[in-house]
Amino acid sequence: MIEIVKHIVRFILFLFAQVYVFNNLEIGLGIQFMIYPLFIFLLPNNLNIFLLMTISFAMGLSIDSLSNTYGLHASASVLVAYGRPYLMKLFEPRDGYPPATDLTLHTMGYVWFSSVYAIFLLAHIFWFFLIEQFKWSEFWFMILKVILSVPLSLGMSILIQLLFFKKPVTR
Repeated sequence: MIEIVKHIVRFILFLFAQVYVFNNLEIGLGIQFMIYPLFIFLLPNNLNIFLLMTISFAMGLSIDSLSNTYGLHASASVLVAYGRPYLMKLFEPRDGYPPATDLTLHTMGYVWFSSVYAIFLLAHIFWFFLIEQFKWSEFWFMILKVILSVPLSLGMSILIQLLFFKKPVTR
């Protein structure tokens, strides 16, 4: 029960942080900070795919409704939620994932988290900007936006985890 409450609170915090803080940051060149994919990435690894996609759709649709983006976030969220189990299986540690823990920066290590989350984030941001532009004449501008947005969003996600997620206690 406590886990469900924790994820509901995370949902609300990531939603409002994305809509009211990060969507309002204007850096230039169409760069966007996207931190809400971290919420999807941090959902339990053993979650049913249907439930994972439903929660991701709810997150994306909530951001779309508060940002007037007409399904862009929902589409990208469902896409990465569908691919997440395959990505996790591909990068599964030799001993498997630790039971009953979040797959955070602290539990999985910097290298594992940075590489796997970067792929996850790349897929999300690429799909988002591809659907947003929807013109082949703007393809290279879209690639530039992806190349600039992924490292900034990854860095912000790592910073969020360092500031707000506590390290697990080891005995």
